[in-house]
Amino acid sequence: MPSNSKLSSSRSDGDGGRNALVWCGTIICTMITLAIIIAGIVAFVGYLVIHPRVPYVSVVYAHLDRIQIDHYESALEIQVTIVIRANNGNHMAHADFSDSIYTLSFDRKDIAQLVAPYFEVSKNSSVDFNYVAQASAMPLGPEQAEDMEAGLQKDLITLNLEGGARVRWRVGRLGSFKFSCRLDCRLQFHASNLSYVPSSCTSKAK
Repeated sequence: MPSNSKLSSSRSDGDGGRNALVWCGTIICTMITLAIIIAGIVAFVGYLVIHPRVPYVSVVYAHLDRIQIDHYESALEIQVTIVIRANNGNHMAHADFSDSIYTLSFDRKDIAQLVAPYFEVSKNSSVDFNYVAQASAMPLGPEQAEDMEAGLQKDLITLNLEGGARVRWRVGRLGSFKFSCRLDCRLQFHASNLSYVPSSCTSKAK
């Protein structure tokens, strides 16, 4: 009988220890869950208050300064002015733009590469970059020469602008955000007066 009493007491102590560990684990998990929920609520409220906006880039102006084609050499001489604007709509955060590289081309033939160094855009502000892209005696293939001639006859020259920039901005205690601004646009010009045909060319989500 005494031996049975000791065995029962030993089992009771073991069960009590396991129960204590289970309760401790439950309490810790509950506290972690509550902390995650509270952090999510704080982040959501902070987002509603600060309402961060993704910076973006866009073409705000362009002009075909000069265009001439040498029919004997199938070579193109062209100069284009393009103004690209970096926009930061955040009223509480600066934005950093880097790796700003854009390629201007005609019918898959590169005309020029437009590059900007690292720069900052103040909160709720914008910065314009005036690019002058030019190519002298740029050789054209037979199809490209035909497409250029057709564009001149239709009085509508179409160029392609592709590229983008990396942007980073910090929004209060919500942390730092990184995003890539991409442009993939068709820029059209009247060959008769070299004017730009306005169109939407932006990395902003529509």
